[in-house]
Amino acid sequence: MEEAASNKLSIIDIGKPDSGLLQSKELYQYILETSVYPSESELLKELRNVTSTQPWSMMLSAADEGPIMSLLLKLINAKKTIEIGVYTGYSLLVTALALPKDGKIVAIDPDREMFEVGLPFFKKAGVEHKVEFIESLALPVLDKLLEDPKNEGSFDYAFVDADKGNYVNYHEKLMKLIRVGGIILYDNTLWSGTVAWADDSSLDEDMKTFRNIMIKVNMHLAADPRIQISQLPVGDGLTICMRLY
Repeated sequence: MEEAASNKLSIIDIGKPDSGLLQSKELYQYILETSVYPSESELLKELRNVTSTQPWSMMLSAADEGPIMSLLLKLINAKKTIEIGVYTGYSLLVTALALPKDGKIVAIDPDREMFEVGLPFFKKAGVEHKVEFIESLALPVLDKLLEDPKNEGSFDYAFVDADKGNYVNYHEKLMKLIRVGGIILYDNTLWSGTVAWADDSSLDEDMKTFRNIMIKVNMHLAADPRIQISQLPVGDGLTICMRLY
């Protein structure tokens, strides 16, 4: 029994940088070294290295997601954004660096202590003023934003990497806050590739639970006529949603 349990894929395996979803260490390393690391700022590299030493370091956004986020932010001329799930702030720093000087980010996470780990890098980059960090669960904050009609359709972009069980709930709130033509990104939507597995017997119970959640999330997003989506096999799966109406 102990040997069988040790062979199960567990939640701590999520986000390991060995090969990503490509399942080819060599090809993944080639992508990182050719197009990702050369364009990654020194502060992002430092923050990534510091985060790798923290508890739950697997929650760090994958480095190959950063260039996509930065490119999308610039393509849509984003100035006002939302981030749900911050951890140490790697993806948040990607966003802050890509926004113009007067850009603003509403960053929501119940754990300010972990955000404090990354805060010195924001100060060093001179982008701390762009971030409004709110220590809270996300749904109450989104509801509070929606109490003001001026916030509806006023945000350009959102990145979601938080509790997976609320992804659908976040989506419904964000669809009111994000403008038409704006972008919402959801992380971990391929869940180590397990969403495509026909047999989940090798997964531990947590992995099974989250696999099923992500399957439902993917079905919900794919069936939503209000958005155009693209699901990318980068990081642990990144789904890009553009609001159509």
